[in-house]
Amino acid sequence: MKAIVQDRFGPPDVLRLADVDVPRVGAGDVLVRVRAAGLNPYDWHMLRGDPYVARLMGGVGVRRPTSRVAGLDAAGTVEAVGADVDGVAVGDDVLAFCPGALAEYALVGPPGAWAPKPANLTFEQAAAVPLAALTALRAVRDAAGLRAGQRLLVNGAAGGIGTFAVQLAAGLGVEVTGVCGSRNVELVRSLGAAHVVDYQAQDVLGSPERYDAILDNVGNLPARRLRRLLAPGGILLLNGGGSPGKVFGAVGRFAGGAALGLVVRQRIRPLVAKPNGVDLRTLAGLLEAGLLAPVLDRAWALPEAADALRQVEAGHVRGKVVVTVG
Repeated sequence: MKAIVQDRFGPPDVLRLADVDVPRVGAGDVLVRVRAAGLNPYDWHMLRGDPYVARLMGGVGVRRPTSRVAGLDAAGTVEAVGADVDGVAVGDDVLAFCPGALAEYALVGPPGAWAPKPANLTFEQAAAVPLAALTALRAVRDAAGLRAGQRLLVNGAAGGIGTFAVQLAAGLGVEVTGVCGSRNVELVRSLGAAHVVDYQAQDVLGSPERYDAILDNVGNLPARRLRRLLAPGGILLLNGGGSPGKVFGAVGRFAGGAALGLVVRQRIRPLVAKPNGVDLRTLAGLLEAGLLAPVLDRAWALPEAADALRQVEAGHVRGKVVVTVG
């Protein structure tokens, strides 16, 4: 099969299109014929082994990548099902977490981390969902526990996680303020934000408003200043951000935020989302009902995967970037 592989850490230039073996299907496996793959900042972090300290924390690799085939988010058609798998059959269209998604075939992982593809979505739209939407759900529903009438500030509201978070929170009756650039103001407002801050014209840190929760998807503002926008008892969720070539990167930011959280009234937490099928199926239900919709910036072809990752790495993506596989 055709796949995008990397034999060493580095920039998108190290990626190449190659012929590799189709993954073997074990008793607990689901093999997907990938039709489209979604890209996330996670992918360039894995590509570069960045921040460098992450290589010592496991799951990435120290001298070379643990996973040779790139990608994680996928949408496609079930090609084969292991003997111990229930609930899904050959021919079913799914969206899923599939390590090695930038390939014609990939295995679902962890086991069960799939959901039926909503009929009202294309494969490209469905591939935009898994990691970004699940992270947004984890932020709004679980970590912040937001309820109708509360207030949420989303920094990076026009990105992959931000566009889902705005919709999910607004759907709960939360008063959402989105922070984005000038070209995305109307997009963020259309997704349900009650207020939009154009960071190119306004300084959000100078706002007199106070929020029950802040979701920071960018990492460009100091946590010690962001937390001043929180109401007493509010929560600041730190979610990635940063640029390539860092020793500590977001890991250092998370540690610093946790230390700050020990001496202030508000809670400061890193946002961690674990791939799972239960949350994917919740999201699929919302998508099917028209209560949630992915925003696509651009779809690239599989041989153009390196260019697609360059776009994601450069930042300022409007929603999600996806790769059409087959």
